[in-house]
Amino acid sequence: MSSQNIIVAFGGISPEHEVSVLSAMQAIASLKNTSYTIIPLYISKSGRWLTGPPLLDLENYQDLDALVKQATSCSFGHDDLGKPILRETEKNGFFSSPEQHSIHAVIPAFHGSEGENGAFQGTCEMYNIPYAGSNVLASSLGMDKVKAKELCRAHNIPVVDEYDFYESEWVRDQKSVLYYAEKLQYPVMVKPTTLGSSIGVAKADDEEALIEAVEMAFRYDHNLMIEKAVIPLMEINCSILGTTEQMQTSVCERPLGQQDLLSFEDKYQNEGGGQKGMASADRIIPADISDELTQKIQAMSRNIFKIFRASGVARLDFLVNTDTDEVYFNEINTIPGSFSYYLWEESGMNMKELMLKLIDIALEQHRQKVGRIRSYDTNLLNEKAVKGIKGLKGTK
Repeated sequence: MSSQNIIVAFGGISPEHEVSVLSAMQAIASLKNTSYTIIPLYISKSGRWLTGPPLLDLENYQDLDALVKQATSCSFGHDDLGKPILRETEKNGFFSSPEQHSIHAVIPAFHGSEGENGAFQGTCEMYNIPYAGSNVLASSLGMDKVKAKELCRAHNIPVVDEYDFYESEWVRDQKSVLYYAEKLQYPVMVKPTTLGSSIGVAKADDEEALIEAVEMAFRYDHNLMIEKAVIPLMEINCSILGTTEQMQTSVCERPLGQQDLLSFEDKYQNEGGGQKGMASADRIIPADISDELTQKIQAMSRNIFKIFRASGVARLDFLVNTDTDEVYFNEINTIPGSFSYYLWEESGMNMKELMLKLIDIALEQHRQKVGRIRSYDTNLLNEKAVKGIKGLKGTK
C-alpha cells in the first residue's frame, strides 16, 4: 500500500450534493500530476460510503443509480499496526480479498449538512486521520448562520439584525413570527439556518411573500432566519488560506447576480456551470471597490477566520450598503465552492498549488495534535480503585 494516498471525500446527504461532486472533481483533476495517489470516497444520497475508479469520472455522475452499482462499499478502519485505512468492504472477485488503502490525508469536499458541519471532521478525528480544512468547532459554527452571527456580534463585528425560529414555533404561533418580521421592516431575507449555495433563500417584500418564502424554506431546514435586507446591496467575498497563527488573504470579488440576491442558478448554472461549479458564476475579480474598502474587508476576513479558529481555506462573504459603504458579515464558508481557487488564481496561486497547500496544512495541524500528550497514565482501574467506585453507589 502506498503511504501517499489522498482521499477526496464528497457527496453526502445534502441539497448541495451535486455541487460537492463538482468541487471534488476539480480537486481530483488538479492533483492528477502529483506524487499523490487520489482515491475517491463518495457518500451517496442514501448515505452509503463508496470508492472505486468509476467515481473519478464526472460523466458517470449523470446516472447516479448506475454509478452506485459500479462502486465498492468502503469504510474507515485501522490496520494491524493501528494506522488509519480506507477499507473496501466488498470483494471484487471470488478469490480476492477486499482491498485496503493507507491514508496520508483526507480532503473533504462536502457542501452542507453532515459533510461540512463538523460531523465528517469528527469522524476523521476519531480515526486520527489528517484532514484538510477547518476542525469540528469551526465547521459546526460556520454551518449555523445564527450562531455564526452571534459569535461575530459578540466580537463587535457588524451583522444585520435577524430573528430565527423553528418550524414548531411557526405552526404554533405564526403571528409572533410575522410580528418580528414587521419589526425588522420589509424587505427581509428568509434563509435556512444550516444550508449554503443560496438554497431556500428568498427575499420577501411583504407579509404574503414572507409566508410563501417561509413555507418553501421549511422544506430544507427546521430552523429559519429572517434577516433585514441591505438596500442598496453589493456582495463582496474574500478568501483566507492558512491557520489562526499564519494566514494569507486573497483578493476580493464582487459576485454578479441576475436579481437582488445571488441565487443558486447564478452560482452554478451559468454557461459552463456543469463543469466549473462555483467558478462558473459571473463575478468581478478583483472587486471594483476602493482600496480602503478592500483593505477593510480583508482585515475583517482575517479577524473572523481567527475568531472561528478556522483553518485550510475558507471564504468570507459580506454585505455592503453601497450608499454608506457599511460592511456586514454574512457568512463563513469553511469548505467554499470550488475551494475558491478562482480567488487564489488572481492572487498568484493556481488550483494545484492551492490543493497541495491544503494538504501541507492538514499534515502540519495533525503533527501538532499527535505531538502532544494524548493519554494520561493512571492505575484508576486497579482492584482498589474499582472497589472504591463500587462503594460510591450508595452515596448521594
